[in-house]
Amino acid sequence: MDRNWNELLQEMRVLQTGVQIIGGFLLTLPFQQRFGTLTGMQKWWFLLLVVLATMTTGLMLVPVSLHRRLFQHHVKYRLVAAGDKIVKAVVACVSLLIAGCAGLIFSVAVGPEAGLAAGGSILVALAALVLLYPLLSWSPRRRKAGQKR
Repeated sequence: MDRNWNELLQEMRVLQTGVQIIGGFLLTLPFQQRFGTLTGMQKWWFLLLVVLATMTTGLMLVPVSLHRRLFQHHVKYRLVAAGDKIVKAVVACVSLLIAGCAGLIFSVAVGPEAGLAAGGSILVALAALVLLYPLLSWSPRRRKAGQKR
């Protein structure tokens, strides 16, 4: 369980860096000259992404909070199981954040239709990568002959 917990924390560190970079990018946008030229929809899209980035960052704090609360209560299995669910939720939020940011950029650069098309396409591609690919590419029951355990 200790190894599983450490691996979860390492995954969260990798995700945290990406969320911080995207969040920092979003926080700089209102201070750019061109921000005033955004349409009302683009501004709401931007604000939705700020809320999503903030909530994703907050969600990443939950495993730490759980660990502090459950420290030395001999429930490491429950802690790892909860951490696993939280990491999955964070991956989903980060995927939405990436697709949303790309969509907003396309919307500003090309137009709202292009933004929706790009954001939707990227979201579908990310869903395939983070949901379907792991399911289809590997199963513990389908180990190749001769592969070490």
